Amino acid sequence: MGMRFLTATDGFMALKDRIVAFFTDFQVMYGVEIFLLFALIFYVSKVLRDNDATKLMIVYWLMLLIGCGLKVYQEVDSSVTIFNESFFLFYVLLVSAFMLILFNVEVKKSLWDVHNAKDTGEKLTGSAAEVRPQADTERCITNVIKALQNMSKNNVGALIVLSKGSLPKQVLQSGVEIDAEISTQLIEGIFFPKAPLHDGAMIIHGHKIQAAGCFLPLTQKTSYPKEYGTRHRAAIGITEVANVISLVVSEETGIISIVKKGNVTRYADYDMLVDALKDYYWQEMPLTDKKRGGIR
Repeated sequence: MGMRFLTATDGFMALKDRIVAFFTDFQVMYGVEIFLLFALIFYVSKVLRDNDATKLMIVYWLMLLIGCGLKVYQEVDSSVTIFNESFFLFYVLLVSAFMLILFNVEVKKSLWDVHNAKDTGEKLTGSAAEVRPQADTERCITNVIKALQNMSKNNVGALIVLSKGSLPKQVLQSGVEIDAEISTQLIEGIFFPKAPLHDGAMIIHGHKIQAAGCFLPLTQKTSYPKEYGTRHRAAIGITEVANVISLVVSEETGIISIVKKGNVTRYADYDMLVDALKDYYWQEMPLTDKKRGGIR
């Protein structure tokens, strides 16, 4: 039997009866289902918005509206049974899951950030949590850059992570706590080829070297050049799941790279390193240096 088309008046009255019946027979489980459904839609929309995926958000909402339209049509015409409640829920879950899969790296990062905001493994020890004078900030920037350039000249491999407190505690626990002031000599000493911690990552938090010898998650993407070894893949991987900046020195070529949000900038020179570290210490930079674009 073919579908029966209703008049606008009949459809409106049928929908009204359905709504009245819904609230008359309302159960707590209905409320829970509605809340979870809207929470899912809100989260997916937030992920798309945070990643500037405006066009995908429009597509997502259009697909949801289509699903809602089919559901309303089923409520109006009871002879249509394919668009029932189970079909509607499955449809919303399928569309939402597809959008989250497209941004699986960003979703993982947001979940890690939320987790660490509640229970972060990074302890703000000593003056690392304090606002330092501009001179201290400039000294840290100078010492880090000098160490990177010295190691680059000598083809000493290094991986430094600039963290703002968003690293999972498992990363910090995988290394050795240092909690020392930043200095060129200490950085070079830790990455000296025969030093016990040279193969791991150094974590800088604020004006201190927080830990060294840490193991980082490797990126799972295969689109990067083949010459990227474990050190580079680790530098990329940690920026995919945490709000950090990675500074890498290649052991084979001495090339310095800057990694932000999975994007690698190779052949970083002095000015590029200053800009990267200025971005990290941005809140402690004087207004004049922010306008100039960095310390020179």
